Parts: sequence; C-alpha cells; structure tokens
Amino acid sequence: MNTIFNRFRNLDAYPKVHKEFYNRTITGDAMDITGEQHRNIRHNILKKRIDAHGNVVAMMQDGIGAPKIQMPLQIHGGRLGYDEEYCGSCYGADGNCCNSCEEVQEAYNKKEWALPENLDLFDQCQREGYVQRIKDEEGEGCNIHGSLQINKVAGDFHFAIGKSILNHSTSSFLVDLLALRDNNHFNISHQINKFSFGAQYPGLVNPLDDDDAKWVQGPVHGHGIYQYFIKVVPTIYEYVTGHVIYSNQYSVTEHFTNTTEQGSVPGVFFSYDISPIKVIFKESHTPLLHFLTNICAIIGGVFTVAGILDSSIYYGQRKIMKKVELGKYR
Repeated sequence: MNTIFNRFRNLDAYPKVHKEFYNRTITGDAMDITGEQHRNIRHNILKKRIDAHGNVVAMMQDGIGAPKIQMPLQIHGGRLGYDEEYCGSCYGADGNCCNSCEEVQEAYNKKEWALPENLDLFDQCQREGYVQRIKDEEGEGCNIHGSLQINKVAGDFHFAIGKSILNHSTSSFLVDLLALRDNNHFNISHQINKFSFGAQYPGLVNPLDDDDAKWVQGPVHGHGIYQYFIKVVPTIYEYVTGHVIYSNQYSVTEHFTNTTEQGSVPGVFFSYDISPIKVIFKESHTPLLHFLTNICAIIGGVFTVAGILDSSIYYGQRKIMKKVELGKYR
C-alpha cells in the first residue's frame, strides 16, 4: 500500500500521501500494529525550507557562518593530519567515530547523557556552525513532498519536530535544543495540498485534497499534537477497456491535543485503519440489443402519450361543439 504526500505546507500522504510544515527540524516516522517501524524516513521524501509566504529558501552549505578554526579534532585528541582519515570524538559517549554534530548528539542521547547548553563546545558543531544555522532558520517552515509504503494494517505515521532515535529497544525523540527552552517555538501550523491513499481514479474525492485542510496554531492553543484519524476503504476501479486501478478512498476526523504540560513532542499525526469492506466500481457498455429496445420503448412511449393527448383534445372539442349546438354552452 502506498501513501502519497504532495506538498504538506507545514505539511503536503496507496496509500500515497502528500505534505508541507512551518517548523525547523522535521522528521517523519511510520509504525503499525505488526510492530514494524520506520524512523527518520528519507527515501522518496523531499523536504524544502520555505519562508512564511511559502517561497522556497536556498539551502545553506554546511559551515557557512561558522568561525574559521583549525583542522578537525580526532578521536585521540589531536588535530587531523594530512595523511589521516577523519574520526571525530564522541567525547566519551561512544567508542566509535562521531563525524558530525548530529552524530555527537545521537551518541549522548543513547548514553542518556545531558547535552551542554552551548553545543559549540563540540568541535563538530562549531565547525558546522550548527547553532548559528538554527538561529538563521528562525521563522521558516518546511515543504514535504513524497510517498511511502505502508502495510495493509492499522498504524500511523507522523511528522514531528526533532529526530527519532532508537534507544535501548525503546524510542525517544531528540528535539531541537534551542526550541526546548521556549515552547513558543513549537508551531505546528500546516496546510495539506494533497493527501491520497493510492492512485487517482474517476470520481475520487479525497477529503484532505482541499484548501480547507489547513490549521493555524494560535496563542490560545499552546503546543501540542494535531491528529488526523483516517478510515481507509480499499477500492477497485475497472475501466470498460479492462484496465484496473487498485486504490483507496478514505474519511477523516481531526483533533488537537494540548501537550504543554505533558512534555510530549509536538507534531502532526496520521492514524489510519483499513476497512474490511472493499468497494468495486465497473464501467460497462450497454449491449446493442438493449440500446435498440430502449429506443423503441422511448419512441413507443412518445406515440402513446401523443395519442392520449390527441384523443383527449378531440373528445373535448366534440363535447363543447355539441353543447354549443344545443345552446348549453356560452
């Protein structure tokens, strides 16, 4: 089953699902009742930075805005030599290499260590200009477009702020550290431009393929989780030529939950369930004999009605004429 997202503006989801978001670091995860999980989905997902008006923002290259520093620090504590392969330090959190700021944060999270207030203390973060890049992206959103494969069982997929990490057989979420200090940064306002579970077929109307599929987070909401509860109905459409489309149609309800006091990670969640009922549409031609029979019936009906009207008018006129002759009609 494919799910298509087509410009989710803070979100654009066979289900094929389409989406766009107005927040900084957006991660997509999917899971279902069989226990299958897909975290930090990147395959077939395209994300673009956009400004408050929906215009695409040019991507910054890593390191722009970062201070000019010496060669990278190696895991042994010295600087990278010209004849060495880079292996960055994880600062005690992991014995392997941490070659990016993100990898250092993941290592700390898996170790359940607290990260420092200033991430520039890490050589990798300083070289990448990580903190400055987050500040530069203030007020931006994200346009998400793509598709994902899901099993034909109940499950959900979501887009949330931060990055999902598997930690000791449980899942946790690494959230933007700067945003954590101010809940006002968590804005999950979004607009869905296209959201479908499968290929398009004649007459299909998807409830979320509409300009009304838009939600704006106001100051009274606080931050929280916006949920779409979707009932998916498998559908088959058969053309008269024999071509068959296997798709789905769906109904949806929406709900916002304030999680300001709960500490949950804000995001947009899509919970879906597959209906045990299948709908089949078939195109068909009327056989020639049936067509001729219908034409004859229509012609016969016209003549019958015309005969009734003619008889009614004729006998009506005769009665009136007789009354006139007898002087009973004036």
